[in-house]
Amino acid sequence: MSVTPDPSSLVSAAASGDRRALARLISILEDRREGHDALLPLAFRAAVPSHRIGITGSPGAGKSTLTDGLINIIRAAGEPVAVLAVDPTSPFSGGAVLGDRVRMQDHVLDDGVYIRSMASRGHLGGLSAGAPKALLALETAAFPIVIVETVGVGQDEVEIAAAADTVIVVVTPGWGDGVQAAKAGVLEIGDVFVVNKADRPGADEAVADLRAMLALGTRSDWEPPIIQTVATKGAGIDEVWKAIETHREHLGPDGLDAVRRERRRAELETALVEILRERASAMAKSGGDVVGAVEAGDLDPWTGAGTLAGE
Repeated sequence: MSVTPDPSSLVSAAASGDRRALARLISILEDRREGHDALLPLAFRAAVPSHRIGITGSPGAGKSTLTDGLINIIRAAGEPVAVLAVDPTSPFSGGAVLGDRVRMQDHVLDDGVYIRSMASRGHLGGLSAGAPKALLALETAAFPIVIVETVGVGQDEVEIAAAADTVIVVVTPGWGDGVQAAKAGVLEIGDVFVVNKADRPGADEAVADLRAMLALGTRSDWEPPIIQTVATKGAGIDEVWKAIETHREHLGPDGLDAVRRERRRAELETALVEILRERASAMAKSGGDVVGAVEAGDLDPWTGAGTLAGE
């Protein structure tokens, strides 16, 4: 039987670079294990904001290979980096299906690189419900740069915009219906666009397609660059990193502060929804006659909900 760690000691250990403590901190926060409520405020106070780089795109676009290339550049500059990779959920174990995460195994012995995979557990939006807390834990460990790689579900990935400071959207030649992508909000969230596998036919057309659609957008403060890469060969990765740095400079301290203030507000709203959902579930289980009337079809669900909520 595992022993619940002392919250203060666990957070202090994670903040001092203890990777096992960090892994345990993430697990407790992600799974809402015993001690979760005591750890959250301690981790929040200890956290040092990192520059969060979100990488999103369809499955097979090369997000993991691009992430691997960015890790190489960051480490060559002497900076530590953490990666939070959200993967599909295994229907058998309930854990993460690691997919292309094996591409990052070259960094497994590098103390300056921390990679954590977590399962989406059916959560839409490209992330997982526990991702914001895992990111908080990584900032508790004071990683200056955190890369967040989404699950790769296609059009439901806009949630990454609220979690990252710089969002990279990865597409490939022949990436599909541009209008559909625009409807999904992908064009609105991207700060940098990457056309990966650019050695394949159709790369120039993909760039032209993106450029035409971005020209129809409403953003006036920042013109997202479009960069062609062949991530498996390392081609174009330097340009992607330069674009990330340029975007960070464009935001400046005030812009970053505004992004993070909005993020905290969004996380507050999400936390409230989580609490209210639990309360609603409890009400529905203990509602007695009201629940019975709804189940029997004698009372509509909306009136029943209002009655249970005291409205």
